[in-house]
Amino acid sequence: MSQISVRPFQAVQWALALFVLALPAPVWAQINLGNQRAVGGIFVDPSGVVRQPTAAERQEILSALRAQTQQIAPELKQDTKFRKVSLRALEAAVAEAAHNGNQLPDHMLYLAGLQRVQYILVYPEQNDIVLAGPGEGWRFDEDGNAVGVTTGLPAVRLDDLLVALRTVATARTEGISVSIDPTAEGRQKFEQFMQSQRTFNASVLPVAARALGPQRVTLTGVPTDSHFARVLFAADYRMKRLAMNLEKAPIPGLPGYLDMLKSKGQLPGSAMPRWWMACHYEPLARSGDRLAWEIRGQGVKALTEDEVVAADGSVQGTGQADPIAQQWANLLTKHYTALSAKDPTLAQLRNLMDLCVVAAVIQREDLMSLAGGTAFPLLASPDSGLAVGQLPAPRTVEPQCSFLKIGRNYVITASGGVQIDSWEVAAHSAVVPQLKSVHAEGTPQTSKAWWWN
Repeated sequence: MSQISVRPFQAVQWALALFVLALPAPVWAQINLGNQRAVGGIFVDPSGVVRQPTAAERQEILSALRAQTQQIAPELKQDTKFRKVSLRALEAAVAEAAHNGNQLPDHMLYLAGLQRVQYILVYPEQNDIVLAGPGEGWRFDEDGNAVGVTTGLPAVRLDDLLVALRTVATARTEGISVSIDPTAEGRQKFEQFMQSQRTFNASVLPVAARALGPQRVTLTGVPTDSHFARVLFAADYRMKRLAMNLEKAPIPGLPGYLDMLKSKGQLPGSAMPRWWMACHYEPLARSGDRLAWEIRGQGVKALTEDEVVAADGSVQGTGQADPIAQQWANLLTKHYTALSAKDPTLAQLRNLMDLCVVAAVIQREDLMSLAGGTAFPLLASPDSGLAVGQLPAPRTVEPQCSFLKIGRNYVITASGGVQIDSWEVAAHSAVVPQLKSVHAEGTPQTSKAWWWN
């Protein structure tokens, strides 16, 4: 998303007003994976316009979701640091359910309560690749997320795994990203409107927002009608809301960007900051024989860059970062793990990045061949017939406004985004001999079990 700064009016004392795109509190829609069960997400109408659901709509969707919740097996409720999921056996289980015309069960949709993929384990004798990490039983929170009963962390989703596997080649060449931007025409109309004003107060904000107009959602690298795309979109907006004081962080130590500006009593520099979230990993750990891999690091960081707006409404990065904007980005990075423990949307973004790294490692290191030439066409092929989308794609969002008075200037900001560069992460690894013991512990026990503790 881009940002616009506007010159102060001559001979008039103005206040600083920060205009922001506001995603109303969590929004909702139906999502399915070969079924029609409501599971929560972002509410988008058929034309792609995001809107806030009514309280009645939200309660209806959540009640339907909880009413259809299936019983969780006792062994799935167990809190474990090492839950394993066999891709070979998962492929077979999904194929069997599809062949029988059955809905995929909850424990399959939420990958047996796996909360993060920490290990990729290859077993040539079993022709298998196993994903492993912490897991436990789940419940549905007030926003419809399937979250751990003790940790509150969201379960890794099967449909997100499929998207990561199916878009791995595109991730290498095109990248995976989301951005939400004012149009060039909207930026021009906004400047014209503000230059015509002789007073500036809170009553001007709604009119100025209408002049700016709807913001466009641009998604690259993944199906725009997928849950994966919805998480990218929602995480982008959540960052925006935190930065611009539309939503207070649920943890200490992370003030809004507006709070930081106010405490310093100063404006940003001549250009305006843009923030985005990107991958943040340590070098991958691997065994000497490449049969065991560990994904290390918190997964997500925030970056920032100043942007300038040309007369035609286009924007261009400067390669520089405003000091206060950089401080805010650093704070978000520092507190991301704690924040994601309280905010399932941001934790789901980390899950997506983990899954993209998993897919990139499998492809880059040719782990399919290492696993005896195995393949998972139902999971990994876009042409398999197993649907992962069918949701209205978010296309536009109406802006809302908030302002803060400092001095004689005003600023419009509409910045944000997510960029997943999984292949860059997959390119860096180091041998860690201790992973051999992890590999031995993850060996598949039977030919049919697709998950185990």
